[in-house]
Amino acid sequence: MVYLSSAQYFLIGLVVRRDCTIESSTSCIPCIRGTFMNEANGLTKCFPCSPCDPGQGLFTQAECKPTSNTVCDVLDGFYCRSYSSNSKCSFAVEHTHCSPGQSTKSPGTKTTDTMCEDCQHGFYSQHGVNCTAWTDCAAMGHVKTKDGNSSEDVICNKVPPRSHVTIIAPILLLGLTVTVLFCFYLARAKCKKELHGFSEVPVQETGPLQVTSNSLVETAENVPGNVVTD
Repeated sequence: MVYLSSAQYFLIGLVVRRDCTIESSTSCIPCIRGTFMNEANGLTKCFPCSPCDPGQGLFTQAECKPTSNTVCDVLDGFYCRSYSSNSKCSFAVEHTHCSPGQSTKSPGTKTTDTMCEDCQHGFYSQHGVNCTAWTDCAAMGHVKTKDGNSSEDVICNKVPPRSHVTIIAPILLLGLTVTVLFCFYLARAKCKKELHGFSEVPVQETGPLQVTSNSLVETAENVPGNVVTD
């Protein structure tokens, strides 16, 4: 217990326990733990210390004392949305996270939120941080198998090596075609030649058969066993 004269009446960190009387001076007591009094007063109760709730985006920067309130500050990744009468932050919320397909135009601070912007065509962002240009498949000697978008890169694959079968097959097919055409040409030429030769063979014309007596005699003479008499 502290007894104060009228000159000592306005000390901080204390509150009145009993007012002064004709027979006694004012008695005061200090603020207990969890309370404070930061101004000269004639009050009988101390002020409760303010909590710094992490759930509200705050942390304790300075502990509460009998002569001063708790000092709170904003957690990293949060920004203040509400201030108390003494311009101290009393409520903070988490910074906005940019969506896939966006980039962070301006990072958040303790007093401002994050600002986002969409990626331009030809760029992508998977995590909403930075926009990155699509991969140039041709420059890598690859082929593009899937187009990109604002949140995904293009997909590139290696060019498959050409097999011997792929190279030889067209050659064999060409050779076979040429061979077939050549054989067809030879067969046609041979056929034309045979037809031309057949048309040039002379044909002997025969007339009516004339039979004479002399020829009959000669024929009879030439036949064995036949005897000709006069």
